[in-house]
Amino acid sequence: MSTEPLASGPVGDPTDPASLPLFAATPPRPGRVRGGFTMRPHAQDPVPLDQARARRGAIPAPTPDPRQGGQVELDWGLVAAFRTLVSDRIAAALGRSWHAAEGGDGRAPSGPTMDKTAQEDLGRAVIADLLSEHAADAVTSGATTWTPLDQQRMAEAVFNAVFRLGRLQPLVDDDRVENIYIVGCRRVLLELTDGRRVPGPAVADSDEELIDFLRFLASRSESNPRPFSESTPKLHMKLDGGARLAATAWVVTVPTVVIRRHRLQVVTLDDWVDRDCLTPAAASFLAAAVRGAWSIVVAGPMSAGKTTLARALCAQIPAHEAIGTFETEYELFLDQSGNHEIVVAWEARPGVGELGPDGRPAGAFDLDEALKDSFRFALARQIVGEIRGREVWTMIKAMESGTGSLSTTHAADAEACLRKLVTCAMEAGPHVTHELATTKLSECLDVIVQVNRQVVRGVDGTQVLRRWVSEIVVVEPGEKEKGYALTHVFGPSSEGPARATGVLPQACRDLAAHGFDLVGYLAESRGRGAGS
Repeated sequence: MSTEPLASGPVGDPTDPASLPLFAATPPRPGRVRGGFTMRPHAQDPVPLDQARARRGAIPAPTPDPRQGGQVELDWGLVAAFRTLVSDRIAAALGRSWHAAEGGDGRAPSGPTMDKTAQEDLGRAVIADLLSEHAADAVTSGATTWTPLDQQRMAEAVFNAVFRLGRLQPLVDDDRVENIYIVGCRRVLLELTDGRRVPGPAVADSDEELIDFLRFLASRSESNPRPFSESTPKLHMKLDGGARLAATAWVVTVPTVVIRRHRLQVVTLDDWVDRDCLTPAAASFLAAAVRGAWSIVVAGPMSAGKTTLARALCAQIPAHEAIGTFETEYELFLDQSGNHEIVVAWEARPGVGELGPDGRPAGAFDLDEALKDSFRFALARQIVGEIRGREVWTMIKAMESGTGSLSTTHAADAEACLRKLVTCAMEAGPHVTHELATTKLSECLDVIVQVNRQVVRGVDGTQVLRRWVSEIVVVEPGEKEKGYALTHVFGPSSEGPARATGVLPQACRDLAAHGFDLVGYLAESRGRGAGS
């Protein structure tokens, strides 16, 4: 992540922020400065929080911070105030809230609408107006004025706060960062791609400011705004660029956020083999299982690469097949992979506003409704994303369709995965018995693929994060006492990619018609045993 200051370059009239580079086609990245604003009142603007400060006539001269290379630290309270002003002015220009595609009553918005590019263009114009007002007030009152570079940095920070991720944006943009942990406003830990965790900069000046930004972020979505309040103390959403955010507040000691970056959206099974995460025989087996319309669950601990492997498996689906994906928050992005001609991506909507007669918030749309609707879309495959609870029944219905579905879930090993899915199914109510859930899963689920992760420290002190497929088991109905039978065709392995066991049910041999390298499998089983 670059920390070099922005080049100053030629700038136009220093009292006219509209001449700054921000308002060109490609705005530069922000730096960090401290300063103050003055502004003339605007008839449509309320004056809450720090906005009164933003309009005062006299401001102190900023003090350079040697930690920032002599640049001054940014006043984030003023950035938050201007974020509100910009949002309000855009809302006034459009006639109603610009950042929500539908109101709390579940009805479509009235008034003009804008696509994202047009909104950002309007936002830049609004920011230019606000900074022009500041510059004029500063000149009139004799207050300290900003340099053009200072104005540029503040303008870019306000733009990021409104349309990007504010103070989080540089962290999300850093390709070294895989996970971002925020425990309260000032404790930030960055988990890097090699497994190390290093401290990160504060992302808010108070817990209240952090919660305020999360609320703004949740409501800003054009297509799927999400509630975040004391009555709804959890937030799960996709961020621009494909990262996933999970946040909670009020039910924990401090607001807590985790941002998970999926660094590889498109990856193949061959890539897993090349990185020594999967053996060639295992890759051949999984590719044939997908092409043979077998239903698969990818299981593993958090950050083990489940979604990445699921994408690789989906890449084996023939390109001509029409696919539907069903997710609580978008993660698979098969519609962006370019591997298939037709992908219909459904995302659940939690709904906002008052509860209806059915006990659900207005506008709510769950995965079961999406799957039911999808049967009219002439799909060849129905892919249900992550399974964390009752959505397991959506997965079971998709698998019972016989088209070869695929899902992911968290589990310590393959058998624990099946037990967890049974427990999730029983959450639907007392009418779902253990026997019923076990029978359903053993009849529709064909393969469990277990992935694992481990941080390995070298003799020189460096760290490497390793991921590998540790088990591949075939699921079949079993005797009544247990209800299912698991056959390890690969692994288990605790240290490296699972290898062929040589124990192969007849149904697996039939996958040779879909490209399974049976000769390679048998050779691998004779050459190196499971887990060796």
